Formats: sequence, structure tokens, C-alpha cells
Amino acid sequence: MTTVQELHEFSKPGWFHLSAVQSRSRRGLSLLSLTGAFLIPYVIMAVFGGIPLFYMELALGQYHRNGCISVWRKVCPLFKGIGYAICIIALYVASYYNTIMAWALYYLIFSFRSELPWTSCRNEWNTENCTNYFQNSSVTWINSSISPAEEFYTRLVLQIHKSKGLQELGGISWQLCLCLLLIFTVVYFSIWKGVKTSGKVVWVTATFPYIVLTLLLIRGATLPGAWRGVLFYLKPDWEKLLTTEVGWIITNTQNYINITYVDLLWLAIRQHSVQ
Repeated sequence: MTTVQELHEFSKPGWFHLSAVQSRSRRGLSLLSLTGAFLIPYVIMAVFGGIPLFYMELALGQYHRNGCISVWRKVCPLFKGIGYAICIIALYVASYYNTIMAWALYYLIFSFRSELPWTSCRNEWNTENCTNYFQNSSVTWINSSISPAEEFYTRLVLQIHKSKGLQELGGISWQLCLCLLLIFTVVYFSIWKGVKTSGKVVWVTATFPYIVLTLLLIRGATLPGAWRGVLFYLKPDWEKLLTTEVGWIITNTQNYINITYVDLLWLAIRQHSVQ
């Protein structure tokens, strides 16, 4: 059984902080989906619920220096089920997040073509309902119209048209399967030696998203009418704050979903932080 003295630690304190920034990138991105008045309940629930829970996770990992299952057993034997639930949640999250990254890799491969396939209706997977508004801004849009980007995603990437429903899953897409295998391989070699490798990997995974977001912000701010989008984003709709389902439940769910998804991560990386 691994003892406390045998646990590896981040060789530099900054590696832990970068790991924290990297895992919190999703929270910053989630704020982009909240506009105007929605920021108010989000900040309230973050101050009174999210941040205290975040601090509790760090404190448990630092003090007990155990994984999510054993740490809750030490807190209270009846609570060990929380640790198992965290592991199951982490399994689900790892499955679909890596799948999304496989889709992103698939898009990246197609982006090297001279003509982006999701901007044209001249591909083999397009249907007669494909309406290309990229080349003709005066095109007539009807109820049956489908954009080339939507058909690329639904008919080539997901291949939904080959299935009649959940009862008929269809075959395996070898292209996506290879992309997913590559993603899992990269993830494995990023963490296979614990904090010795992950502490170095976060120098890229923690900073790269913010670099890309900064570039996109600069690009978006230079487009015509950018200030109108900023005003639409920040203009509050105070009436939605009076609705429980839209104003508070959704923002509260978005707030806590960022906490619960990384319970296992926080308890894991905090036990390896420098004392």
C-alpha cells in the first residue's frame, strides 16, 4: 500500500497552479455562454456554493493525501459511496470529453483541404436540401433548408442518416475510431508517469486555450459590428431573473457542473502538491 512518504509531488509549486488553471478553463468558457443578467445568479452561487466546495476539495486532498474513495472513507465510512460516485462520473466525463476531442481532431484533418467541406454543398454527403449561404447571401431559406456545416456534422461525422434510432446503432466509423484512439494515446502518455509528466504537460494545456481565446477575441473585435455583439452579450434581461427555471436553475446547474466534474481531479492533484 502506498504511504504518504512515497507519494510523488510536483517538483515546482507553479506546476500545481498551472494544473488548477488548466482544469478551471472550462469554468471560464462556461461564462461565455451566460449573458447579461445570468451573470448575477452565477456569481452569487459561485461565491456561496462553488468556491467553498472548491476549497473543501483542495483541503481534503492536501490534508488526507488520498484518492477520492479512501479520502471520503476517512471523513466518514458512510461517505465512501461518494468516492465511488465520483469515479463513475469521471468515467462518463472522460468518455464523452475525449469523444468531443476526437471530433475536433477530425475537423482539424479536414481543415487542411483547399476548400473547407462544411462551406460547400458539392460533397458526396450533401443532400438537395443543402443551402449554401456562404457563397450567396441572398439565398432563400426555407424550413427544409440545411446548412452545409450541419450536414457535414450530422451526415459525415455522426452519420445519423444511417440509423433509425437508438435501437439501431449501426457500424463503427473507422475514421472517428482512429481519432479517438489517438486522443486516448496522447492522454495516456501525458499522465502515465503521474505528476512527473502531467506537471510539464500543463504548460501547454493550461496556456494554449487562453492564447487561442485571446486571438479569437482580437479577431472578433476587429470585425464589422463587433460592438453590437458586445452590447447584446452584456445587455441584461431582468425579467428572466424572475423565472426560476431559466434564471436560477440553469445558471446554478452550470456552476456546480464545473465543480462536480473535477472532484476526482482536485483530490488527485492536491495530494501531490508541495507541502
